[in-house]
Amino acid sequence: MGLVTPRKLIVHRVGPVLVTTAIFALILRRVPFAAVEAALRDANLPWFLALMIANTVFYFAWDTLVLAVAVRWFHGPVPYRELLPVRAVSYVVGFFNTNLGRGALAAYLTRRLHAPFLELGSTVLFLVLTEYTQLVLWAMLGLLGLRAEVSRSLLAVAAGVAMLWLFVRWLLAPRAWSIARTFRLATPRRYATIVLLRAPMFFVSLVLHYQAAHAFGFHIPFGHLLTFLPVIFMVAALPVTVAHLGSTQAAWIFFFSQYAPAPQLLAFSLAAHLVFAFTRAALGVLWLPVAYSDLLPRSDLRVNSV
Repeated sequence: MGLVTPRKLIVHRVGPVLVTTAIFALILRRVPFAAVEAALRDANLPWFLALMIANTVFYFAWDTLVLAVAVRWFHGPVPYRELLPVRAVSYVVGFFNTNLGRGALAAYLTRRLHAPFLELGSTVLFLVLTEYTQLVLWAMLGLLGLRAEVSRSLLAVAAGVAMLWLFVRWLLAPRAWSIARTFRLATPRRYATIVLLRAPMFFVSLVLHYQAAHAFGFHIPFGHLLTFLPVIFMVAALPVTVAHLGSTQAAWIFFFSQYAPAPQLLAFSLAAHLVFAFTRAALGVLWLPVAYSDLLPRSDLRVNSV
């Protein structure tokens, strides 16, 4: 492994800022900011906020359930209520650095279960890949009702995910590495179960986004939203911009410009993204004292309190 040089560190930190700035500069060249402000002013914000906050709270609760099931299968039972604080706090850390958020989650589970860090990291990685898989499956379901050329190109995404799974299974499953443990232990039935267990998370988000669009005065056909919202969520997960901003808004405009003016789409996508991020951050701050006491040994707490 090569050393992280100062130049690489600068690129790693500055790169997302530059990409985010470039994307917004391109968007705002064709979308006047005044029009975006007007779209926000004319929207039914109370109804929009009610839907989007409900979406985030449900996502948090169900995501923790999926985590609890996977941890019980591969490591040992941890009560659902004990996972809520660290799951919430990992969202706050992940807002600044996605991988650091996942590492914080694995670190907590390592202390809680007295298991090797890399073994817990294997389960976190397993959950990430199953999340992408279920998003692709939802997009494929939407393709059944569409015939657009851009929708056919999503077949390449499905093929890519399938190849990724085959590669991961070929690379990790036969190995005795700690980071491969979950992939080695997981049966096909458990792979399928986790993917299906994640389905309500996306379906609720799909329905609430469909309704929330009406608050901004436009309508997107349900089948079209079913096909492309998973792609937008996958784009949002790419660690190439600051807080996943910019790439998400560009994707909304690209996929749905035939159904709404660009200013409304930009305003809607920015509002939805920020409500999701700040609601998760608020949940993290709410649970932070509990997670802090769980992560630190009792002796450390006594020393800090002196």
